Amino acid sequence: MNHSLYPLKFKPILKERIWGGNKLQSLFGKKIPKGTEGCGESWEISGIEEDVSTVQNGFLAGNSLNELIEIYMGDLVGEKVYEKFGEEFPLLIKLIDANETLSIQVHPDDEIAKKRHHAYGKTEMWYIIDAEPNSEIITGFKRDITTDEYLRALKNDSINELLHREKAIKNDVFFIPAGRVHAIGKGILLAEIQQTSDITYRIFDWNRIDSSGKPRELHTDLAIDVIDFNQSKNPKTHPTEEVNKTTELASCPFFTVNRLILTNSIQRDYNILDSFVIFLCIDGQCSIIYGSGESEIMKQGELVLIPAELKNIIIRPMSKCTILEIYIK
Repeated sequence: MNHSLYPLKFKPILKERIWGGNKLQSLFGKKIPKGTEGCGESWEISGIEEDVSTVQNGFLAGNSLNELIEIYMGDLVGEKVYEKFGEEFPLLIKLIDANETLSIQVHPDDEIAKKRHHAYGKTEMWYIIDAEPNSEIITGFKRDITTDEYLRALKNDSINELLHREKAIKNDVFFIPAGRVHAIGKGILLAEIQQTSDITYRIFDWNRIDSSGKPRELHTDLAIDVIDFNQSKNPKTHPTEEVNKTTELASCPFFTVNRLILTNSIQRDYNILDSFVIFLCIDGQCSIIYGSGESEIMKQGELVLIPAELKNIIIRPMSKCTILEIYIK
């Protein structure tokens, strides 16, 4: 019996959120537990301590992602990635359904997160899968502001007037470096690619109250020396549709994200990468062919982790298919 590594699928970790909707179930068939009010997030792959992903296909089914890294090390994640991150998986990938606008948040960078929380910071990227007409993303400030202006605006409830907004249109890409204030607007379904970090400073929550009748906690003091108060320049891109080609959407030290829109089979050669590769299927479905011709089907809303030791992959679309390809350079 062949026990070498293969493309891995994981059990989605579903999160109830005050602002969540039902699109993760209606569009992607995620099985939302009965009695859940709104499912805001499906964590497709996670190495976060309390929420480590579990394999759901093949002979490794039932094993956790961190156990696999412990056993397979660089063969699974890539030698350099293993040297840097050890047994912690470096990326967290979610599908997010915002039925209401989220709170305004900011994330610390690696340096501050390490000092305060012994954790990684959070730079992230959003890919808009679907958006209702006139839905918006809040990203950064309209202009350069001072710390005093910001604190004054928080105090007299006028922070909203300082924030920069962008229309969210299907296939838009938003890159959000640590330090940039941001919020997902109502009516948006997106994929989020981010560093493995669950550290969020909430700076404004639209004066909402939670199920126990209290406002949610804000982190004004923690956020103050994390925020980039400069105007946000070019926060959004809308990549042109190139079929059967690779389009780079974002590249930074923490991750590289490409988009593949396929109508024909494509061969991917990962010999020079030295990293795991993640495929996230945004639309359509395809077959992932590896090894000596074995294959794994991937449908819309599914994620597959390609271990670093698998160097040659063929993706065969069953109809037009859109995939995000994610790795660490």
